[in-house]
Amino acid sequence: MRHAEVVLDLGGPAGASSLTYRVPEHLPIRPGDLVLVPLSKRMMPGVVLRVVPGEEVPSFPTRPVEEKLTDDAFLGEFQLTLARWIAAHYRAPLFDCLALFLPPGLTARLTRAAREGRWKPPRLTPAAPDEGCRSEPLPGPPLTLPQETATRRIVSAIDDRRHVAFLLHGVTGSGKTHVYLEAVARTLRLDRQAIVLVSEIALTPEILGRFERRFPGRTAVLHSGLAPAEHRRAWERVRRGEADIVIGSRSALFAPVRRPGLLILDEEHEWTYKQEASPRYHAREVALWWGQLARAPVVMGSATPDVESYSRAERSRYVLLQLPERFAAHRPTPSGGVTQPRPLPPVEIVDLREELKAGNVSMFSRRLADELTRVLGRGEQALLFLNRRGTATCVTCRDCGHVVSCRRCDVAFVYHRSDNALVCHRCNRSRVSPARCPGCGGARIRFLGLGTQRVEAELAARFPSARVARWDHDATTRRGAHEQLWQSFGAGEADVLVGTQMIAKALDFPRVTLVGAVLADVGLFLPDFRSGERTFQLLTQMAGRTCRGPLGGRAIIQTYTPDHYAIQAAASHDYARFYRREITFRREHGYPPAGRLVRLLYSGGNDDRAQRETGRVRRVLDEELSRQGIAGIDVLGPAPCFIRRVRGRERWQILLRGDRFAPLLDHVRLPPGWTIDVDPVSLL
Repeated sequence: MRHAEVVLDLGGPAGASSLTYRVPEHLPIRPGDLVLVPLSKRMMPGVVLRVVPGEEVPSFPTRPVEEKLTDDAFLGEFQLTLARWIAAHYRAPLFDCLALFLPPGLTARLTRAAREGRWKPPRLTPAAPDEGCRSEPLPGPPLTLPQETATRRIVSAIDDRRHVAFLLHGVTGSGKTHVYLEAVARTLRLDRQAIVLVSEIALTPEILGRFERRFPGRTAVLHSGLAPAEHRRAWERVRRGEADIVIGSRSALFAPVRRPGLLILDEEHEWTYKQEASPRYHAREVALWWGQLARAPVVMGSATPDVESYSRAERSRYVLLQLPERFAAHRPTPSGGVTQPRPLPPVEIVDLREELKAGNVSMFSRRLADELTRVLGRGEQALLFLNRRGTATCVTCRDCGHVVSCRRCDVAFVYHRSDNALVCHRCNRSRVSPARCPGCGGARIRFLGLGTQRVEAELAARFPSARVARWDHDATTRRGAHEQLWQSFGAGEADVLVGTQMIAKALDFPRVTLVGAVLADVGLFLPDFRSGERTFQLLTQMAGRTCRGPLGGRAIIQTYTPDHYAIQAAASHDYARFYRREITFRREHGYPPAGRLVRLLYSGGNDDRAQRETGRVRRVLDEELSRQGIAGIDVLGPAPCFIRRVRGRERWQILLRGDRFAPLLDHVRLPPGWTIDVDPVSLL
């Protein structure tokens, strides 16, 4: 009698999610199968992790597997191995990790059907023998010498089926995508499949367009912004081998490719590659294991690499490939030469303190206003960047000083003039903007701070003939809004595009000749060791959106801290200068990459309970470190989080700093209310 270890969604901690069931003789069960099993008085779907040989009889009574749900296994040894690693590394329930590889929405449908007792197997087309798509890629433009060198190194690894981690460091506009395209072309010629990850759903339309033009009919898009039916169709196309190239956000990493040959992470430095809910994986780290299991190269591209990634390249854990100049296809010129690479845009820093001294209280410095006038007069385009949504970031009373805040979260409401509403950017709770102070009843309500909606309104007032568009989270809630904005601005239907960090990433508009950072200091002094790095990355990427066409261009950075090293390095496009300063700071304080972090976050109903519970766990950690004699791990805290209350729950945290946390965490059990975030990207 055979038995099977079945992983269920039990909602418990890592390692407590599998049970053993008896396999009836008539069921051909194998690892990776979806099955229906009894649990107490209900039926639950599960994934077969392994089949126990007949001679290994459990010492306890077992119940039988009720039904095999599909004939075609979704999970092979590749997916099962990778899911086990994710669960172990990120301390996540194994079922959550296995579910990453299942069809979109399937686990929710299975659970609901089993609970209601109206089970119907999912309708799936059997996977045919996978022969791939046979149309030849269209030729690409001539490459520069650095591009050819980088492509040659990557193609060599593809040909040899070697796992190599490449860090492609190219300045903005250096043509990293052309290297991606050539690498993918080689992958397809060898009848293998490629996955291309982008850091934001908003960036999908542009990169999809480039790949579709080069490889018509061979791409599939996977991300959470798709309609459920559309998502399932794309997933099925990949599974059946009808699409050789998968493009999408971090979840596309788990696409059902059957002939893996190449994985690309564009803008590898972006924090959006980190999942915020269980399992809290980082797509970059999972991609490296994906590459090892698939014996395939992983290419990570960025103009501003993550400090940890660049440190790995320095230590030869990654192979560093450099694109030091902007790309221009080498075409003959009338004089008989070839086109020269376009220069990086000049960047000017404007000290807003001096603007105030000169009596200018506008959000636009005199220099930025002059350049906007020039650009609009010539019929060119401009981007204005402010990494803050809304109209005003603080609503306060001038009489008593009361700040109107969300009762459920420890943050001030943000005023959105388009809806005349106050919105909490943590829990999305909204309320009507008050006419009088809720504290003292006074009428002197003031709206302070800047947001993208206010920039949009000020532009319309100052330049009434300008066509202004806004690209932020509030403007893109409708499905397809990202693509519509990208297409309309590219077609010249707007003169100025105002936006948050969305517009600072990977957008290529040749008619943009001016980029302005309205306030570069947003986020610079947050209590997070990565705040300087993020500011440098955003400003560098933002400046890189201009000077991409024959019209040239420039960037203007407005700031109250013009001497900060992150701002100075961004203005000079000098990654090496920034890295040297940042890596020194990290090593002095033991922050990544000098050490690793684990964040233990507790969320409780009241502050006293949160403080007591985190204090108790701190004592347990100290005792366990002492009992095992573990050295090299610092326990920091407990302390309240920077944003102390979210959705009515008080938040306290403990940080572990060091390396090799498994011996400690394996022996510490955390009750409900705790979450473990391994290698967190934010400490806020």
